Amino acid sequence: MDYKNTLNLPRTDFSMQAKLKTLEPKILNLWESQDIYNLIRKRSRGLTKYILHDGPPYANGNIHIGHALNKILKDFVVKYKTMAGFDVPFVPGWDCHGLPVEHQLFKELGITKHQINRVDFRKRAKQFALKFVDIQKEQFKRLGLTADWQRPYLTLDFAYEAEIIRAFARLLKDKYVYHGLKPINWCINCETALAEAEVEYEERRSPSIYVKFKLLNPEKVLKNLLQPTTYNLLPTTSFLIWTTTPWTLVSNVAIAAHPELKYSVIELRHQAEDKEILILATSLVDSVMHQAGIEDYKKIAEIKGAGLKGLLAGHPFLERQSQLVLADYVSKQEGTGLVHIAPGHGQEDYLTGLKYKLPVIMPVDEKGRFDNTAAEFKGAEVFTANQPIIDKMRANQSLLFAADTLHSYPHCWRCKKPLITRSTKQWFINVEHNGLRKKALKQIRRVQWVPQAGETRISNMVQTRPDWCLSRQRFWGVPIPVIYCKVCAAVLPTGNYIERFAEIVTKSGCDAWFTESIDVFLGKQTRCPACKRRQFIKEKDIIDVWFDSGVSHQAVLAKDRELNFPANLYLEGSDQHRGWFQTALLTSVPLTGEAPYKQVLTHGFVVDGEGKKMSKSRGNVISPQEVTEEFGAEILRLWVASCDYSDDVRISQQILKSTADAYRKIRNTLRFLLGNLYDFAPNKKIKYRHLEELDRWALSSLTGLLQEVNREFENFRYYRVFRQLYNFCVQQMSSFYLDILKDRLYTFGKESRQRRSAQTAIYEILTALNRIIAPILTFTAEEAWQLLAKIAGEQESSSVLLQSWPKIERRWINPALNQKMEKLGRIRNDVLKAIEAEREKGLIHSSLEARVRLYPPADKEFRFLKENINLLAAIFIVSDVFLEKPSGARAKQQTALAVKVEKIDFPKCARCWNYRSSVGENTAHPQLCQRCVGVINEAQTYGTK
Repeated sequence: MDYKNTLNLPRTDFSMQAKLKTLEPKILNLWESQDIYNLIRKRSRGLTKYILHDGPPYANGNIHIGHALNKILKDFVVKYKTMAGFDVPFVPGWDCHGLPVEHQLFKELGITKHQINRVDFRKRAKQFALKFVDIQKEQFKRLGLTADWQRPYLTLDFAYEAEIIRAFARLLKDKYVYHGLKPINWCINCETALAEAEVEYEERRSPSIYVKFKLLNPEKVLKNLLQPTTYNLLPTTSFLIWTTTPWTLVSNVAIAAHPELKYSVIELRHQAEDKEILILATSLVDSVMHQAGIEDYKKIAEIKGAGLKGLLAGHPFLERQSQLVLADYVSKQEGTGLVHIAPGHGQEDYLTGLKYKLPVIMPVDEKGRFDNTAAEFKGAEVFTANQPIIDKMRANQSLLFAADTLHSYPHCWRCKKPLITRSTKQWFINVEHNGLRKKALKQIRRVQWVPQAGETRISNMVQTRPDWCLSRQRFWGVPIPVIYCKVCAAVLPTGNYIERFAEIVTKSGCDAWFTESIDVFLGKQTRCPACKRRQFIKEKDIIDVWFDSGVSHQAVLAKDRELNFPANLYLEGSDQHRGWFQTALLTSVPLTGEAPYKQVLTHGFVVDGEGKKMSKSRGNVISPQEVTEEFGAEILRLWVASCDYSDDVRISQQILKSTADAYRKIRNTLRFLLGNLYDFAPNKKIKYRHLEELDRWALSSLTGLLQEVNREFENFRYYRVFRQLYNFCVQQMSSFYLDILKDRLYTFGKESRQRRSAQTAIYEILTALNRIIAPILTFTAEEAWQLLAKIAGEQESSSVLLQSWPKIERRWINPALNQKMEKLGRIRNDVLKAIEAEREKGLIHSSLEARVRLYPPADKEFRFLKENINLLAAIFIVSDVFLEKPSGARAKQQTALAVKVEKIDFPKCARCWNYRSSVGENTAHPQLCQRCVGVINEAQTYGTK
């Protein structure tokens, strides 16, 4: 007789090799055929809503690994909250306007904005953006994301554009928006203004120069010196300033000193008869002289910063005077303690200029070139003008010395080129108006930030941020809907014509602003209220793309009947503390009085395996498409779950291979569970009180896992979920419980109580575990569910995504049993080490060949082992266990459990492979032990209840 055929060996279609590249598209097709998103919506109807609002990526290229990290994290939230009993509609969005799309399209076309008609370009830009919406949508769907793909929000939709215009109009009406001349970040490559959120800081090498401004009224200095002196200041007395932007000296009108700092008057002795006097901060004299290589100098007097106010200095190379002013922001740690002031080229300079009524000189055009007012430097691009300016000052001896410095410098987030600060007339949101800054900070404190440090980060940014520049000198976006008088430049009252424009946009889009005549918006009888003329021009600038996405709380959350305002959660990268989180807040607070979100979660950036930033030049870029093609999207999802996203997240081929290995181990656990339920159904479950002790422990462990996982899902700590799932599957299940269970599942009678007990436990474990992994390993969970559903008698149209989150069975919680099995597990580890040592010596080949002798060190340990003697052979997976009571000298000397392994002298059962004394006792089956004979002959009757 072939006894192998009498064993209950596992059977399942859940293969060991996942073949994810083949499996995942099949699962996606299944969900699409089921219309799974709408099935979930119907099932969730009437439940409490949970709204995760999607921050829209730019529709300007393929998705990158950062997109994958972000959207997969969102999918964890959506799937978990849905299964946990909430109605979680998730509407994905795309940011379709602005420089990111425009820059990419111009790059593709190989032209600049001066080489194409605005309206023609806008048509191409729309097509370009929609093309990448479709591309990215398919790439996101491939990752297994659950979302309303048929009804996303696009910022170029006419209805959305109309809401942008209405939001702008309300803020303008309430005086949050104003038109003013201020210094702003300007990209001379993209020829546009930039907001703070669009600025990146990169290391850049710049000139570091120390420049002399000749003192014009030395008699005032002498009056204010801190100590009397008879020293006469020479005509060569100068204030010494330091700058890393020589080109801004063309616009200099003042020098700022700190009122509380002390400034030294120092004499330099180049030669015996050649003297020169400099004024700079006392605390910086030695470091500046050291850098300049000047050794022969002495302090001849000292003056407080406040005493410098009102002095005059000559410009180092232009016929202009510079006024000495006071400013608290002047540093005493770097430079000279004297700051050159050009109100047209810096925010602090601008504010100082307002305080002292200084002129704003702006000789730089939109391409970053000096105009005719810059004398000999006219036509030069500002950065290339640095060296000629330095050369001129060296020639006229107004340069003390020059060097290069490596420092953090603002760059354009899109073209990556260095920025300048340039004063122009722009539209701004005034963050001080009506207490907006204070109200925003108050709302920040009411929001729950994950991680908590996010609150401090965004608070500091909002506390110090300048007014928000809304103007963009580009083609692709929502126009700023303002009309001016062509004669007197007055802004026309906006109410009626902006609403009329918004209505037009709802029907035909924003191009109407550029194609329709002004009369369409104003009406033919309109006159300028200031000069009564009828000559008008439309604003040409477009609205900052961050305003587009910023007002999504009104255009999406407040308008979509399936959604709610405010959202429960915004979830984006940590860079959005200065981006979308702020722009949403700074529009929501004045429009609604509250923040648009209750919680905000931020994650770090994706870097390579060494922690370096990814770049094509380094060759360390890994795309989600490559990962999906090589490993499958499931491995990408598990990688996201395994990462502590609160910091930057590393990815590499080695990391992905390790993740794939972890996946295989989890998958094999599922496969074992499924494979041993082929002849099981829920009506065959054993009642809990009749379960074997080991099976009750397994259910207690499952309950513990569920409690831990629930807590971590609620706190968005997915890396802890991953660790707990992995440890449960690999250590508690595969290495311990399931390993021990094989004998009972394979060799006991098919309908025996002991086997049904094991199947009852693994059925409960599988049904719970499969739902727990569904938010993360969504494809694998669905694959397993399709097989499990047949066991459970579910309809074939069912999906794991339609299942409820497993409930905690309190009656399964058994702390005493947990402690007992934990102790037995430690003893098992000692026994397995001893068996392995004998296997290496060649004494045995299989653990079933072993008899284990245990020598506990004390009566307490002996009693514990004796109470559990019937479990020991199964737990150790050996054929026999002998327990010796401690006595005599051994009991006094022994401090730990001693284990002895010997080869057993019983024959081997041909069916269960245990070595038992009963093998050969039955003449009909001389190769079998009595237990297996009983199974073969069905001599024993096993209950099924």
